[in-house]
Amino acid sequence: MKKQSFFIHKDAVVESARIGEGTRIWRNVHVMPGAVIGKNCNIGEGCYIENNVRIGNGVTIKNNVAIWDNITIEDDVFIGPAAVFTNDYTPRAQNKMCPEDLDGIVIKRGATIGANATIVCRLTINEYAFIGAGSVVTKDVPPHHVVYGNPAKLRGLMCRCARFIPEGKPHFECTCGMNYKIMGSVVTPVS
Repeated sequence: MKKQSFFIHKDAVVESARIGEGTRIWRNVHVMPGAVIGKNCNIGEGCYIENNVRIGNGVTIKNNVAIWDNITIEDDVFIGPAAVFTNDYTPRAQNKMCPEDLDGIVIKRGATIGANATIVCRLTINEYAFIGAGSVVTKDVPPHHVVYGNPAKLRGLMCRCARFIPEGKPHFECTCGMNYKIMGSVVTPVS
């Protein structure tokens, strides 16, 4: 018998066979059969992951988060405790929908979603975006943008290492070694 290459807490219900090596799934988590979870992820206590969900590698999902059908999370994303996601833009109890009829959310590589943030469906959180705790996100968030508030608004720009990018400079070299070209609020990494 092959040794399991990931950890599942004895009180978790994991129905999916597609769990990546090194992933840790903690107490009272429920993972539905169709879900795909990548390598080296950490799924905190009390999370629920529905069938049509794709989670990349190196993702951290803190306690008490539900990831609904049609949500895609790319590599190295951080989701804070009690963050809320939706997948039906116009919900009504009497409208019974199939998973393929529900709306989606895409969270791109390296993004951070703060604790208790609410992400409304039909949008994309782009690469290395940073969503402040308690925010309500109703629009796409461009790469490297820091947004917070209700509704969430642009509050600054951020390097992938989580240092703020100063405003008003056309070029920024971060202490981590990353270089960026900045035109208005468009941030482009430079090799």
